[in-house]
Amino acid sequence: MKYRDGIFATLALALTSVALAAVVYTDAYSQAAKAEASGVRALTEAASGATLASADQQVQTGQAG
Repeated sequence: MKYRDGIFATLALALTSVALAAVVYTDAYSQAAKAEASGVRALTEAASGATLASADQQVQTGQAG
């Protein structure tokens, strides 16, 4: 019984790893990761107060965000 559980756990881990690798290599995952990274950046800037200064600077220089 112990061996069967070990074999089942090993197979489950291997299949999960393959499924995760397949998801990571998709375009949708890449887009979601980019969106999350920009969201985290925006949240960090807002928490530090840099968003207002950055927006003011962009308005003064005529750059779009």
